[in-house]
Amino acid sequence: MKWLKNHHRVAFRVAEAKRRAAEPRPARLAVSIGCPSGVGPEVSVAAAAQSRARVLLVGDLGALKAAARVREVDPRRLARVEDPREAFDSADEEAIFVYEPPGIALGAADRIPGRPSRAAGAAQLAWIDAATDLVTTGVADALVTGPVSKDAIARSGAKGARAFRGHTEHLAERLDAPEVTMAFWTDRLTTSLVTTHLALADVPAAITPDEVARAVYWTGRFVAQLGARGRLAVAALNPHAGEGGLIGTEEQRAIEPGIVRARKRLERAGVEVLVEGPVPAETAFRLAATGTYVAVVAMYHDQATIPMKLLGFGEAVNVSLGLPIVRTSVDHGTAYDRAGKGTADARGMIEALSLAQILVRSSVDSRVALSGAG
Repeated sequence: MKWLKNHHRVAFRVAEAKRRAAEPRPARLAVSIGCPSGVGPEVSVAAAAQSRARVLLVGDLGALKAAARVREVDPRRLARVEDPREAFDSADEEAIFVYEPPGIALGAADRIPGRPSRAAGAAQLAWIDAATDLVTTGVADALVTGPVSKDAIARSGAKGARAFRGHTEHLAERLDAPEVTMAFWTDRLTTSLVTTHLALADVPAAITPDEVARAVYWTGRFVAQLGARGRLAVAALNPHAGEGGLIGTEEQRAIEPGIVRARKRLERAGVEVLVEGPVPAETAFRLAATGTYVAVVAMYHDQATIPMKLLGFGEAVNVSLGLPIVRTSVDHGTAYDRAGKGTADARGMIEALSLAQILVRSSVDSRVALSGAG
């Protein structure tokens, strides 16, 4: 009997070892913490403290220690690393690793809540680029970004900062990705954009068949990657979808031809999604909120973000489709009025880390499937 008990113990240990070996490796996530004077450090620390992924915070240690204190996270858990690989190779599950890229030195005046400095503006951009480089070089699996101040970056005087209009545009140029599509995701709604940070007066001219086809294609791929099957709506620009040209011609000129192109491209790629449109925007989002549509492709920024923030504010994740890397982000700003108070909602960053892990895992599964197909 003693032998049998020992045998069962050994068998259990072997089975447990096999189970652990079969589990996917935790995703390695490089997180740029956003503006040190905003809520980025707070939500980054709070989310990293409870994430099951391997998280490396890229930013200022001083700002992160202050954030840890107001979030009631033990600052002693923050561990600075000289080499980012140390964070991902470490067996310490309690440590929250921090990487401060060389050449960036911030002082106390650059971390004052609600008062971003020029140095802090330059640092935000440098942290984005450093975290991006960790992913492109294979040190990390995905990029997760905290909220930045576009104004602080643009006014910082840093090289290339003047042209900064947002993460999506910056990463598209930096990574030479011509078809990047901004999208937002929650459990209740997925939406994407044909145009991004443009003045409303410039939107109609920017809506072309190619741009519509690009956004629809990448959105279709995204929902398929998440396992969603069903109907995807392409929103109209004008009221009532233009009423056959009586209230604008963008639907006939650009949106309908773009949908045709996207359907063909999705079919060639083997992506099973039914694309419908142009659908009046009010109808598209109402039906998407009830599950009739798996996603909505919007024509301009606020057409997508107003319903998204009504349905999922605090939880929504901004995801860049069409990049050669996985990139997710919180869907909120620096919230300078709440910085330093410990009250910032960390759910968006928690969800951004979670979605990044899902996308990394699904990308790995797709590569494994393709490698085994031959």
